[in-house]
Amino acid sequence: MKKVISTTSAPGAIGPYSQAIEKGNMIFASGQIPINPATGEIPEGITAQTRQSLANVSAILAAAGLTLSDVVKTTVFLADMGDFAAMNEVYAEAFTAPYPARSAVAVKTLPKNVLVEIEVLAIR
Repeated sequence: MKKVISTTSAPGAIGPYSQAIEKGNMIFASGQIPINPATGEIPEGITAQTRQSLANVSAILAAAGLTLSDVVKTTVFLADMGDFAAMNEVYAEAFTAPYPARSAVAVKTLPKNVLVEIEVLAIR
């Protein structure tokens, strides 16, 4: 049975999807773009956007009773691979060893023309 994970501490879904789904001991979080859930604003620059995306991911995990330390896989979508190093610096502040497996890909555009989107898979 699937359980929906939802919180107002992260942006609500802007389409027909859930913030996260729990199935067994796994939590599949939808990609989080850097919208501040309190203001609806998007911060400027890749550093601030990465921080906000990770804060949104953290809020969803907290709603499931988990933290970033429970993440086993991430996917990072970048609008410009030239932002990889700056994103990676912020990412390295959020995760500790052993680091989750990760894919990082450049895409043509992201929702609301943001610079980064991050999705995770966590294990309870």
